[in-house]
Amino acid sequence: MIDRLAEIERKYEELTDKVNDPDIIADQSQWRKLMKEYSDMMPIVEKYREYKKAAQSIEESLELLNEKLDDDMRELVKEELRESKEKVEVLKKEITLLLLPKDPNDEKNVIMEIRGGAGGDEAALFAGDLFRMYCRYAERRKWKTEIMNANESDLGGFKEISFMIHGNGAYSRLKYESGVHRVQRIPSTESGGRIHTSTVTVAVLPEAEEVDVNINMNDVRIDVFRSSGNGGQCVNTTDSAVRVTHIPTGIVVSCQNEKSQIKNKAQALKVLYARLYEMEQAKHDAEISADRKSQVGTGDRSERIRTYNFPQGRVTDHRIGLTLHRLDSILDGDLEEIMDALITTDQAAKLQEGTA
Repeated sequence: MIDRLAEIERKYEELTDKVNDPDIIADQSQWRKLMKEYSDMMPIVEKYREYKKAAQSIEESLELLNEKLDDDMRELVKEELRESKEKVEVLKKEITLLLLPKDPNDEKNVIMEIRGGAGGDEAALFAGDLFRMYCRYAERRKWKTEIMNANESDLGGFKEISFMIHGNGAYSRLKYESGVHRVQRIPSTESGGRIHTSTVTVAVLPEAEEVDVNINMNDVRIDVFRSSGNGGQCVNTTDSAVRVTHIPTGIVVSCQNEKSQIKNKAQALKVLYARLYEMEQAKHDAEISADRKSQVGTGDRSERIRTYNFPQGRVTDHRIGLTLHRLDSILDGDLEEIMDALITTDQAAKLQEGTA
């Protein structure tokens, strides 16, 4: 590991010179690429330098202990040695985590799709609750939320809603949310006070650029139609809604949230790029990991991942066995504890795979 870190530090020093070179700065495309590499290396190099400093302190303390020292000084050196050894162990663990292969999508914006599943109107109402939960989480992290398409239900909530969250590292935090979310509560329409179980599916897609996915536009059919549902002036009176069909895969994306047909087409294509990119990623992941199944993945949409139990005020994530008795704050977007636990479990699994 030390040899690898030394090589990373050497390359980092070379990049430091390059990103400050006026000729390279003039080529913005090349400069941005080098800056990304430089930024990725920075935390590793900083920790490695801390590690070297602590390791040097251990050597110096050991040398001092071989000399003649009075009792007070010897105890002081021993204490410093103990602290340096503890620091080295902590830094080793932190560096090991930093050296884990990075998901290339982690820094991307995300497109989230929420759909009511089993449970009819109650599922649609809970889809609305989850949408608000993710919006509140985005607000807490100073991220921006943009609705792309929404199909509201008669009693409130959404039969389906798709939206984008713009924020640095959004995918790294939200990618574990894909799957089936189950709710247990007494619906407002239930006169007998019986608890019903409903489900909602959540899909989390990294935003994909045209360079990530090659689409032949001859394979895409674009239809326009009149928007439905609640809308303001022009929304329901012009053919502004757009339906995009990718003929080879059968993927269909509709967008009607904007008044402009051009904007709806752009939004629909953005979702299409993301879905095709996800298909390619899933195919690639299946090829390289067909013989193992991680406890915490980036989310099979058919997998039940979490239950929200209203009568008991608890939320349980079934993948990691985590139960929290603070349903209200979680639905208000306080998701950090759950997401930190999922990330930690995922990192531990990857570390184990690396040592297996």
